[in-house]
Amino acid sequence: MLRISYWVLPIISGVVWLATLLGLLLNWTINEDHVHYGSMSEGQTIAYISDTGAYRLKPLFITGCVITTIFLDAGFLADRWLRHKGRLVPNSTMGEKILSGLTIAFAIVGTVGLIMLSIFDTASHNRLHNIFLVFFIGGYTISAIFICWEYQRLGRNRDHRVLRISFWIKLVFIIVEILLCVGFGTASRLREFNVAAVLEWIIAVVFSFYVFSFYVDLYPAVFTKNGKPYSRPLAGGAFRTKGMAEPPMAERYRGGSGSAAEEGRIDSDSTVAGGVGGSSGAAGGPFGSGAMSHTEREYYQRPPVPQNF
Repeated sequence: MLRISYWVLPIISGVVWLATLLGLLLNWTINEDHVHYGSMSEGQTIAYISDTGAYRLKPLFITGCVITTIFLDAGFLADRWLRHKGRLVPNSTMGEKILSGLTIAFAIVGTVGLIMLSIFDTASHNRLHNIFLVFFIGGYTISAIFICWEYQRLGRNRDHRVLRISFWIKLVFIIVEILLCVGFGTASRLREFNVAAVLEWIIAVVFSFYVFSFYVDLYPAVFTKNGKPYSRPLAGGAFRTKGMAEPPMAERYRGGSGSAAEEGRIDSDSTVAGGVGGSSGAAGGPFGSGAMSHTEREYYQRPPVPQNF
């Protein structure tokens, strides 16, 4: 069953952004039959996003930009808050916290740029529009660089697989977006406006995948509801706590409604002892073969805790 949590924030943001782009593109190609806007250059046959959003559908463009950035920034803030509360991998050093703060700060710069470029359209305020376009692209690209740096530090432990996946997704976004922006700027300078327009649409679509990537970051929070802190597995099935969530297996071993004995996983103390180091070998123990990792052997050799603990 899909659990609703903070991960819906980037999903809403990305869907709204794609819907806005699709609405602008379909309106220009179908309703307006590839009309040549007044803001388009002579010889230009492919409209920029800014051209399609500067006239009749300007309210849609502004609304889409505002909703996109609000929910995306809410996702950034949720990520920071969840790490502060320990519901995601926490920022354990001052450097990680500074990187997180810089990520949010430059995301706000990108937010201001996107909202303002939709208000100051290219038809009436061309110079301001281009300035805010730089704010938008530069702000979110630099923000992505800082969040990659933060995740690289957080995910140094090989057990944080989710962070490694997110790191590589965002790193690919940074590389692709920078290359596309260089191509966009070069084409604009060479007055290849059709090429530049196509690259602008591609840049906008790639940005939506960057937004969706925050689903990967925020989804683990569904498992830490009700104030339950984040924990990560170790090799061999054990869990390292370091002041975080109590390991599920340890809770079963200590007794209670979810004890391993009640579930039939551990029949008796003698069975466990036989499986760990007794003479029964493959015939004993909960794993059948009698071969256990060092971590599991230490765990099962601990003295039992009374059931009324």
